[in-house]
Formats: sequence, C-alpha cells, structure tokens
Amino acid sequence: MRGLHLTADLRGCAPASAVMTTPAALRSTCLAAVAAAGLTAVGELFHRFATTETGGGFPGITGVVLLAESHVAVHTWPELGAATLDVYVCNLGTDNSRRAEALLATLIDAFAP
Repeated sequence: MRGLHLTADLRGCAPASAVMTTPAALRSTCLAAVAAAGLTAVGELFHRFATTETGGGFPGITGVVLLAESHVAVHTWPELGAATLDVYVCNLGTDNSRRAEALLATLIDAFAP
C-alpha cells in the first residue's frame, strides 16, 4: 500500500484554548481542515477526559476523523501545553500527499505551538 503518514508533537500550545479543551471546537477545527484540504470525512469521534493525571488544569481531548483516504487523530494535553497530530492518507488511486501536508499544516496553525 502506498501512503503518507505524518505526525507532529506540538509544545507551547495555549492550555486554555478551545482546540485544547473543548471537543466541539476541536471537532469543528478538524472537519474544516479536512474539507479545506480536499479530503473526505466519513466518521468521527471526539472524547474529553474527565480529569487530568496531574490533578490540575483542563482535561484533554482525543479526537479522530475517519477519512475515505484514511484518518486524522489529535490528542491534547492542556496541562502540558501539548498536542500530538497524526495524519495518514492512502495514495492507491490518487496521490493525496499534498492534501495530507495541507491538513497537517492547518492543524498546526490552529494550535499555534
């Protein structure tokens, strides 16, 4: 299978920003980035954790968007000012590499690390 897998470990993100702490905001950001990149969302799940392991601050979020082309996953740790991004696209019938790169760049901009 030909594909492109991109990841990013972000630090210095604003802990109280909506994309770090609010599932609806992270969802909107991810879906808008997917659409802007020309990829196709086919499913999604966003989960806000009830507590933080360190016992303070805002709990983080894990969000996944399933793509016709594969997936994007985001994990936030507001208490650390950190987020991880995971974008994978298949390139079987079409080269989606530029779309994946655009998606990742848009998400990085949204977190402003």
